[in-house]
Amino acid sequence: MFKIGIISDTHGLLRPEAEQCLRGTAHIIHAGDIGAEHVMEGLRRIAPVTAIRGNVDVGDWARSYPETTTVRLAGRTFHVLHDINDLKSKPAPADVDAVISGHSHRASLRITDGVTYLNPGSAGPRRFKLPITLATIDIDEHGEFRVNLRPLDEGS
Repeated sequence: MFKIGIISDTHGLLRPEAEQCLRGTAHIIHAGDIGAEHVMEGLRRIAPVTAIRGNVDVGDWARSYPETTTVRLAGRTFHVLHDINDLKSKPAPADVDAVISGHSHRASLRITDGVTYLNPGSAGPRRFKLPITLATIDIDEHGEFRVNLRPLDEGS
């Protein structure tokens, strides 16, 4: 079993609950609005990280992160961008298995035409009354994957 942690919209806060939930993952994907380099340092202590820049990621530390990326893990291809609405102007590459996004702070999961669209929600400071969440993806030895949305607080 290959386990991927999916996190977004940390806005400079790496919650201990998020770190605990991500322990045991083989790789972490951060879908932008990292907020501060120390978040990435904390995530890298857990597992290798693929990350993209979100709209709040400005300054020298953020320049090395791309606006989008595509990564292949355990035989599956994941396209990562911050705002799902950007797919209209910058479509995902053909043959991706999943599109990972953030930005809205609302966790969502849907499958359209065989492609999984996942927003793990926000794992950073609470915005309005939205839940604090992240996601994990388990990929089995046959390449099948299961998405788990994970609440990080009682309000989730």
